[in-house]
Amino acid sequence: MTTKKIRFLEEIASNGHVALNIMQYDGWIMRFSNGYTGRANSISVIYPSTIPVEEKIAYCEKCYEKQGLPANFKLTEKDTELSDLLEKRGYQIVTPTDLMVLENLEAFEDEKFCSCGFFKTPEEWLPYYFEFENITDKEDQDTFKKMLSKVVVDTIYLFIFHECEIVACASAAIEHGYALIQNVIVKSDMRGLGLGEKLCRMLLTKAKEQGAKHAYLQVVQTNEIAKRLYEKLGFNKAYSYWYMKKMPAK
Repeated sequence: MTTKKIRFLEEIASNGHVALNIMQYDGWIMRFSNGYTGRANSISVIYPSTIPVEEKIAYCEKCYEKQGLPANFKLTEKDTELSDLLEKRGYQIVTPTDLMVLENLEAFEDEKFCSCGFFKTPEEWLPYYFEFENITDKEDQDTFKKMLSKVVVDTIYLFIFHECEIVACASAAIEHGYALIQNVIVKSDMRGLGLGEKLCRMLLTKAKEQGAKHAYLQVVQTNEIAKRLYEKLGFNKAYSYWYMKKMPAK
């Protein structure tokens, strides 16, 4: 995939999963969100730089140290030189992830909207998401709630119910004809029943209804079950990204 397309997808992905605070620094973007999620607390290399890279790394490290957070670089396949340099500085790769794209959403076979519903606001949807993801820390809950309140692109908050009980939920953020599929989760005692696929199919159908022409998502490379599901739905790997964190000295 071209650098231009990677940059485009990285930009819109960050608009769909918004950090609480963002600091721009010579083509790099630093995100801060109280340590909640890697994406919202990472440094992305988006645009060309002019400052020497060693100086930039040191500055980023100081900024994150002030926030009580480790410096965490989110790198893509176009950032291999920086990845090698960070490795020499004691950083290690964590959470390799694939970004997958469904290019022709218009050809996707629509799913009937049965046993599902849509919340108008994230506040209605969040309690179920927190329950199914077992997010019990009040600070994390408050941080994510604030993050969702900062999303300005079109959004969808979907749930599925079974025997009068909500058992699964997911969300999407739509921008420039691309729907970011995220937060897909099924209640633990309801997994293995095909609800994850049903959830994704209804979310894609709703996104298409709201004008999306394409869809994309991010899946950790070790999550083989999810990858097989997304491939079944028509998603294909576009590129990989990974995080680099500095490991404590032994």
